[in-house]
Amino acid sequence: MEPTQTAEQAFQLFSNKEWWTAIAGKGIKIVSIILLAIIFKYVIKAAITRIFKVRLRSPLRLSERRENTLYKLLNNVASYVIYFVALLTILDEFMNVTSILAGAGVVGLAIGFGAQNLVKDIITGFFIIFENQFSVGDYVRITSFEGTVEEIGLRTTKIKSWTGELHILPNSSITEVTNFSIHNSMAVVDVSIAYEEDIDKAQNIIQDVVAKVKPNFPEMVKDPEVLGVQMLGAGASEIVIRVAAEVLPMTHFKIARELRKILKLELDKAGIDIPYPKMVTYQKDKPPKEK
Repeated sequence: MEPTQTAEQAFQLFSNKEWWTAIAGKGIKIVSIILLAIIFKYVIKAAITRIFKVRLRSPLRLSERRENTLYKLLNNVASYVIYFVALLTILDEFMNVTSILAGAGVVGLAIGFGAQNLVKDIITGFFIIFENQFSVGDYVRITSFEGTVEEIGLRTTKIKSWTGELHILPNSSITEVTNFSIHNSMAVVDVSIAYEEDIDKAQNIIQDVVAKVKPNFPEMVKDPEVLGVQMLGAGASEIVIRVAAEVLPMTHFKIARELRKILKLELDKAGIDIPYPKMVTYQKDKPPKEK
């Protein structure tokens, strides 16, 4: 085909009013579909939020952890479904989607080989939620990542560390999970005293202190317990006395810090030294000079 004929055909196409009318009509339909999908998405999310607010006043409700997980999961699934339907509706303006869906079974096997990880992610995510292994708001450790669960989706799980980093993990990579938020925690404090101090005196002071602190800390489930001498320090420098307290989940960091502060102040009042590095210097006398 000569360049002149090509230019003439292009001119006829772009000067055709019916062609521009069809393009404008499809464009308006596509924009309308996108706007309707966005509006429908917010309506569905508002309905889900409303349902969970009503459940807060219901006497038969799930645990808060479980409800937060299901709330975010339903929002996630709703977004996927709405966008998928909108995409099919837009494609239907350009091609026959029915025939594509009918032929999906033929190419499904080929696509399946390329989407094995995606299928594993979805199946693993389903079992994480079904078995209630962990929920949104739980503090967990997964392989080398540790933090608070921000979201559990069908494909990924988001974990936020205490320093602010957000880790996004494929669900299929989650093989071992340590959940710190289900059962009570133990606040463990090791108190070091100098090797020269009286062990019984120090232990009695620590016992008197921990017997009085529980009313000040509602997170404590039981009174702290003095377990006794835990370790004799290397180089005869310290004696370690261990104190343990059962507390509510994920409050052991706070309670341990407060106990250390209180015990340090009380031991200082009693004149019991906390060990610190010391250096002793010996000077050898010089032999007398011969005359």
